[in-house]
Amino acid sequence: MEAEAECKVPGVYAETGIPVEDPAPGLNSDVSKKDTPPAVAAPGPGLYFEIGKKARDLLYKDFHTDQKFTLTTYTNNGVAITAASTMKDEAIFSEIQTKLKSNNVLTTITTEDLGVSGLKQIVSLPFPYQTAGKAELQYLHDYAGISLGVGLSSKPLVNLSGVFGNKSVAVGADVAVDTSTGDFTKYNAGLTINNSDLAAALTLNNKGDSLTASYYHLVNKESGTAAGAELTHSFSTKENTLSFGTQHALDPLTTVKARYNNHGMVSALIQHEWRPKSFFTLSTEVDTKAIDKASKVGLSLVLKP
Repeated sequence: MEAEAECKVPGVYAETGIPVEDPAPGLNSDVSKKDTPPAVAAPGPGLYFEIGKKARDLLYKDFHTDQKFTLTTYTNNGVAITAASTMKDEAIFSEIQTKLKSNNVLTTITTEDLGVSGLKQIVSLPFPYQTAGKAELQYLHDYAGISLGVGLSSKPLVNLSGVFGNKSVAVGADVAVDTSTGDFTKYNAGLTINNSDLAAALTLNNKGDSLTASYYHLVNKESGTAAGAELTHSFSTKENTLSFGTQHALDPLTTVKARYNNHGMVSALIQHEWRPKSFFTLSTEVDTKAIDKASKVGLSLVLKP
């Protein structure tokens, strides 16, 4: 039996959905992530995950090699129901999740009225997977963006990231500590340079094992034409990966993208928004170094009211 509840608290925004990172078992699609409360807009450098994000989205977002179907619908009282099905390697994985359900609830409470401009509190409470819950504080300033996340368990994982600078130039770091062992599970650093039509980033990832440089350039704003590149060097394997990508809007509702890397992998997609928030995406991937092998084809259908 499903349980529904409604709570209104001044200055508090409550929503159930899927957390952006470290989710409890359940849906983990891009559509589910879009249902989480948006970050508070600020004129400063933003948060650490935004470093290099434009290039990553251009090169990797919406490229699929499997078949995905996602349907989100809303009841009259605001309860959202999301159904997702993925077919990969002849196996089918299907899940259905509601925003309010007695045996599997994930509630995200975002508080923005904390008496300090730019400060936001986020608490994620999944049930019955309470150990996956976490609390997060975000502070966005004209010259800084800081995020502190703590897992809601007896020996939580603590994540701290900070970016300092402005919208044009900023540096930042991202670290995570496992309090049960005292070990650093993550430490990254980044530098970003931005203006109205370009974004360049240099990041040190994987505990200092890999160095990534990325570049994004918006060539034509009206047509949505953009180009980007990413170069990653692994210090442990001495391997380099260089990827190039581009995108172009055929019309206001249809976008095409293409990507190539130095390992001979070529990918392309076409995405059409046939109604607001509803997308059909067809993508393909070809290994030019093994042209005799069949190419991979991905289909994605996203339906939202």
